[in-house]
Amino acid sequence: MHLLVPLLLLLEYLALSDPKVWKVEHPTTLYAWEGSCAWIPCHYTILHEEVLENLVVYRDFQYDNNTKNFTGSTLYDMKKSGSPHYQTRVQFLGDKISNCTLRIHPVEAEDNRRLGLRMTSKNEKWMEEINLNISKTPPPPHIQLPPHIQELQEVTLTCWLNISCSSYRMNWQWSPEKSQPDLPHSVSSTFLTTTAVSTQSQLTFQPQWTYHGKNLTCQLLDDESHMLLSQEMVQLDVKHSPYLKIKVSSGETIIIEGDSVTMTSPGEAIVTKEDSVTMMCQIISSNPEYQKIVWVKDGDYLSEKTLKREQKTLTLTLSSVTKQMSGKYYCEAQNNIGSRTLEVALQVHYAPEPSRVQISSSAAKEESTVELTCISQANPPPTNYTWYHNRIEVSRETSKTFQISNVLLRHAGNYSCSAENSLGHGKVGQETELDVQYSPKGVTMVIQNPTPIREGDNVTLSCNYASSNPSVTRYEWNLQGSWKELLPGVLMIQKVAWNAWSVTCAACNLWCSWAPHVNLHVQYAPRDVKVLLSSPHSEIHSGHPVLLQCNFSSSRPTDVRFFWKKNGILLKEGRELGFDSITPEDAGNYNCLVNNSIGQSSSEPWMLQVLYAPRRLRVSINPKDSVKEGKKVVLTCESDANPPILQYTWFDWNNQNLNHDDQILTLGPVTVQHSGAYWCQGMNRLGIGQSPPSTLTVYYSLKTIGRRVALGVGLCLAILLLVFLGVKLQPTWKRIQSQQGIQENSSGQSFFVRNKKMRRAPLSERPHSLGCYNPVMEDTINYATLRFPVGETDTPRTGDAQTPEAQRPSLNRDNTVTYAVVQKRQVGDYENVTPNIPEDEGIHYSELVHLGIGERPLSQEGVEYVTLKH
Repeated sequence: MHLLVPLLLLLEYLALSDPKVWKVEHPTTLYAWEGSCAWIPCHYTILHEEVLENLVVYRDFQYDNNTKNFTGSTLYDMKKSGSPHYQTRVQFLGDKISNCTLRIHPVEAEDNRRLGLRMTSKNEKWMEEINLNISKTPPPPHIQLPPHIQELQEVTLTCWLNISCSSYRMNWQWSPEKSQPDLPHSVSSTFLTTTAVSTQSQLTFQPQWTYHGKNLTCQLLDDESHMLLSQEMVQLDVKHSPYLKIKVSSGETIIIEGDSVTMTSPGEAIVTKEDSVTMMCQIISSNPEYQKIVWVKDGDYLSEKTLKREQKTLTLTLSSVTKQMSGKYYCEAQNNIGSRTLEVALQVHYAPEPSRVQISSSAAKEESTVELTCISQANPPPTNYTWYHNRIEVSRETSKTFQISNVLLRHAGNYSCSAENSLGHGKVGQETELDVQYSPKGVTMVIQNPTPIREGDNVTLSCNYASSNPSVTRYEWNLQGSWKELLPGVLMIQKVAWNAWSVTCAACNLWCSWAPHVNLHVQYAPRDVKVLLSSPHSEIHSGHPVLLQCNFSSSRPTDVRFFWKKNGILLKEGRELGFDSITPEDAGNYNCLVNNSIGQSSSEPWMLQVLYAPRRLRVSINPKDSVKEGKKVVLTCESDANPPILQYTWFDWNNQNLNHDDQILTLGPVTVQHSGAYWCQGMNRLGIGQSPPSTLTVYYSLKTIGRRVALGVGLCLAILLLVFLGVKLQPTWKRIQSQQGIQENSSGQSFFVRNKKMRRAPLSERPHSLGCYNPVMEDTINYATLRFPVGETDTPRTGDAQTPEAQRPSLNRDNTVTYAVVQKRQVGDYENVTPNIPEDEGIHYSELVHLGIGERPLSQEGVEYVTLKH
């Protein structure tokens, strides 16, 4: 028996805290340190669409079997939070629908334990447990490195703590070693979800190879005092290709010295022919270790005979340089990440070699410009040149190029040159011949057809010339349309085009000479006929004057006539077509026709659009204007408007706006109350139109008629039953009235009748669909009145004044039976536990007046009674 009571209490608690009713989501454990704050994101869901009425936060909560409630240190109570004197470290940031987020500020060491969220709605309760982990000092952050860090490739480092609170500001700072360059600013962010809480700082940068092996620190600072709260340090492993250092020397003289960082461009080493040169290449950094190191010249690997290998160093020695050794030398080192090279441009100086002459065009055209260039291999380049024409020195020409601005036949012949630099004078090389030529002369074009030429005719042309050097090899033509060349210099244009105004030809050898243009004067029908709107210059509105004009671009001959058509029907002759007052019926496709002696041309159909306000509005009813109730009726506002109607407005028979702006109004299922006249308005940007009313008639269905007849019959039977009961009760009431003579002068007879106790089914189990049950009458006072006719024997009481006021029926003398029942509604117990349904008890009040013979007593104007039993 002693074990049964706690077991029942536990079962009751579980029943009142059904996990199927409540669903609460939040992080399992939240972290903070003493003095900071804790943000607890929380989301809840209550079935049955209930709302949260109260929330209490406990620390170290326990369930009390005696009080059937939880106890503990209360940190927050929603019902008390509205008081201006209520102070607490806990703040509720949620709502009564789904959000139960909390904030604790500041956090104390005593909070390092479990919290309980006691959540209650109108009929449900729930207790949710949250664990807090509070430390004395801030914990060190966590640094998350990417699995692979490579130089100059953007990486993101993340420093984070699983703590977050907006009211406790924290700063993050990333610090490299002093010898390293500054880092870019980091980006801080906070994550608050029902599964995790964290604050993090992300550093995104492109690491350099110098970061390899260096330490990087992430620090957490107080926002106000900038005091260091905690920090974490990691060592960076930056993968990079080998970095090189190079040194070029000749004897004891160092010509070039640099590395991969300082040498941003190829180094240049200048030596003299037959000097000795040493090139040393050294690896200064490589992660991972290098795999090979080589010297390359112009894409070819150098032989090992000229190389000397040491640890991370490769030396190239050139004992006696020649001009062929000039070029680009590369030191290349490679590892798994990639390869890197350093370039040295070696220049070997020597005297000029025998020269040769290069002419810009071997066939120089007469009166053109010719440029001759003296080419000689030398290093450094030559600074002085000497020119020869037919082995005779040309005076005042010492530059590398010799230009003849106006070539004549006397300039033809052989040319040669010599070059000189700081190391000596070169020899005269091979001669080059200059040949002077000219283009064809006296070029003309002849039309072999008789004139005039009409559009579509075949035209034959010939191209002639007087002389040419070299001989003419081809002809070029400048004309339109399709053509074919009958003979060299003779051409036929097939179906000549109307716009073939002029043609010309050219006779060509190395250059072309063009003949003067010849005009064909092709005759054709009018072209580009179109309709132009002369006025108005904007939109065409109904009622405005409109003027159309027929236009064309050209015609040969120029004598033309104009005609107008509308929708393919001839209207009139003339260049202009006018309307004094345009109407919507004038809209349509208009064509303009122009003809001359060659033919006739028509314009593209031009659409004349007339804009006008809505008109001819009418309401159409589908399926018809007389329907049976329960059907669906579609009303359509039909109209004629340009531009189309933008907005519709519907009205009923009372001119009441139905707040419907579509063209179609759907009613369904309709009832008799939908019967009446409907009309609509249509509006575009030019005005408003209104339809005449259309009447919709809705008549009763057979089912409704039967239901109303049944209701009338039922009411009649009820009235007959009440009359019958009144007749039956009248003798009984007279007997009771005769026994209570003392109360004859009172205002009436009142008594209480207590019903027999009977069990009533719960509200949810009552057969609402059966009998005459009316849910509106639940928990109300049932009232009924019986009225009796005045009998012929009802005479005034002896001794009363016989006044006209007493002879007519009095408002205070009412033959009634009043019956009232006051019932107490059964309400379920707290937390949705199904209540025991008590016996139905009610208080009945009845008042019977004038059931016997004699004068009816005056009715009292107030009835004082109430006895409620709970």
